[in-house]
Amino acid sequence: MANPKRKFSKARTRKRRSTWKLGSVDISVCPQCHQPKRPHHLCSNCGYYRDKEIIVSGNV
Repeated sequence: MANPKRKFSKARTRKRRSTWKLGSVDISVCPQCHQPKRPHHLCSNCGYYRDKEIIVSGNV
């Protein structure tokens, strides 16, 4: 089985890993209450998801 001839330097390893950043979070607008929310997620303000009330606002 092949093995590396030399150890990778810390600088070389860190240069390679420098592109592993997280991107920014996308924000969309809730069609019911017009508050910002994440796409494909339940609205934390009104409890709606895709024009259906998932969480009844009286029980929250």
